[in-house]
Amino acid sequence: MTRIGLIGAGGRMGRAIAQVIAATPDTEIAGGVDRPDAGANEIAPGLQIMAQAAVLAGQCDVLVDFSSPSALPENLAAARAANTPIVIGTTGLEAQHHALIDAAAAQVAVLQAANTSLGVNLIGHLVREAAARLGPDWDIEVLEMHHRHKVDAPSGTGLFLGTAAAAGRGVDLDQVSDRARDGITGPRREGHIGFAVMRGGSVAGDHQVVFAGEGERIEIGHRAETREIFARGAVKAALWLAGKPAGRYWMTDVLGLPR
Repeated sequence: MTRIGLIGAGGRMGRAIAQVIAATPDTEIAGGVDRPDAGANEIAPGLQIMAQAAVLAGQCDVLVDFSSPSALPENLAAARAANTPIVIGTTGLEAQHHALIDAAAAQVAVLQAANTSLGVNLIGHLVREAAARLGPDWDIEVLEMHHRHKVDAPSGTGLFLGTAAAAGRGVDLDQVSDRARDGITGPRREGHIGFAVMRGGSVAGDHQVVFAGEGERIEIGHRAETREIFARGAVKAALWLAGKPAGRYWMTDVLGLPR
């Protein structure tokens, strides 16, 4: 039996993950971290909700964190103190968060995923391969749309796909990224990777990477029809990570893809 500790249990992703855990053999929720009014019994019958991850980390085989960037330092510290592997699905992270993840990975197994969908991670691999084989005369544009409640833009998945394209070309995304266009912007700069962001309705997540050449276009895309696909991927990642030695892992490792 693999016991999963769920950080951010009361959120949309937390509730979806709880449902997948309940339907997964030999897997159970060790407890959750969220506000006291998160409605534990609505998430999972008999679920114990804690205010902090420190206690929960010592009671589970692996932590899954879908909370917030501000909570990440405390959650990583709890994982390190208990020597418990942790899956990080929180997006909107900045440089200081990635530095903390690197430090934690020296002591415990850490799997960070901008998107836990197996399909999205597979197309990330395809985007990298395409970018590596097509020259800079092929323009790359990343298009993404999410529900009206999403607070970060571009999405973590959009940046993941842009990073995959940049890695395929052997460049730093920050140096070639075009995040906003308005007014008289001039012609598109060769070799740059553009982003277009849309927000509205209840869209779980639509992503498309367009490679536009002279007279032809390649489009690699993924459409999420339900949040459950992210929850299934998160649980698969947690089960894969449990028992792994210290290190930094990715969803590509879960899929057996080359880094």
